[in-house]
Amino acid sequence: MKSKILFILHLPPPVHGAAMMGQYIHDSRLINESFDCHYINLTTAKNLEDIGRLSARKIKDFFCLLWNIRKTIKAFHPNLVYVTPNACGGAFYKDFIVVEMLKSLGCKIVLHYHNKGVSKHQNRLLDNLLYRSFFSHVKVILLADSLFQDVCKYVQRKNVLICPNGIPDIDTGESSQQSYTKMPHLLFLSNLLVSKGIFVLLDACEILKDQGVAFKCDIVGGATEELSEEGLEQIIKSKGLEKFVVYHGTKYGKDKDIFFRNANVFVFPSYNECFSLVLLEAMQYHLTCISTNEGGIPEIIDNGKTGYIVEKRNPKALADKIAYCLIHPEQCKMMGDAGYEKYLQQFTLEKFECRMKEILTECL
Repeated sequence: MKSKILFILHLPPPVHGAAMMGQYIHDSRLINESFDCHYINLTTAKNLEDIGRLSARKIKDFFCLLWNIRKTIKAFHPNLVYVTPNACGGAFYKDFIVVEMLKSLGCKIVLHYHNKGVSKHQNRLLDNLLYRSFFSHVKVILLADSLFQDVCKYVQRKNVLICPNGIPDIDTGESSQQSYTKMPHLLFLSNLLVSKGIFVLLDACEILKDQGVAFKCDIVGGATEELSEEGLEQIIKSKGLEKFVVYHGTKYGKDKDIFFRNANVFVFPSYNECFSLVLLEAMQYHLTCISTNEGGIPEIIDNGKTGYIVEKRNPKALADKIAYCLIHPEQCKMMGDAGYEKYLQQFTLEKFECRMKEILTECL
């Protein structure tokens, strides 16, 4: 008889990293054939703008979620409950209630983190008390070894398992980088959030322009409350980057594929990241990736081999590495090809599913 696992996880919409990985687990033939699985959507937000907002509708949905979980536990009798919690803030308090209820029902629990922030809140009296209870008698899955420092105050290393993300394999051709005989293209793909490094990128582009470096920078992603399309266009104009930087809005599927294929270098100067799926996508396209020493990114990019790691919030360091890649196209291409090989070895969806099956079996 198969072991029973109840998955309480985020599913899209809205579309973000944790929700996408939740969907991959939900749709995994390997996982669903290996275990008797039941799924409950932990998401109460309807879209990206709704994340973090408190409303009467979300409170009502949360109580319905608790009732659904309790009813399912009594009917399904799972051997293991898998939860993808938030690390801090109001969403953590919601997930704390969920996990404590599961413990009161005698459930064995594994927590799978797709975000971080425990260490930033652990010195707050209330959060510290809640974390001590929350992390007791559970296993924890992290996306990278480097993320253990975020929870090390509350979790012993022996209770931590590592499972990097993976994404579906697609046919991108032998090498997707466009020829450097044309104007070299940089690509930034993310929602327009300050923490994703959009302002750092624009400052770096201004430096490159002033140095006389020839390039085009394509910015792809949804506008946000932090930065609207109009606001971005005003900044581009104020820096004199109209001929260098182009904003294309949100793109999906084949429309997004075109930008990856036209790019030479993928630039992602984020300073709030756990384990970025978009870097894995760029590696699929043989693109050299330039990002930061944030979260699990240094375990994705091998500095100097598959791309470059630069200091966070440092546009000069970012501009220097971009310029180096554009001036040395053959070396840049070699790094992009090496990144593709690393993707195949470590970050495919098949690799993720196999690791997840092994981890769930171990937790049982």
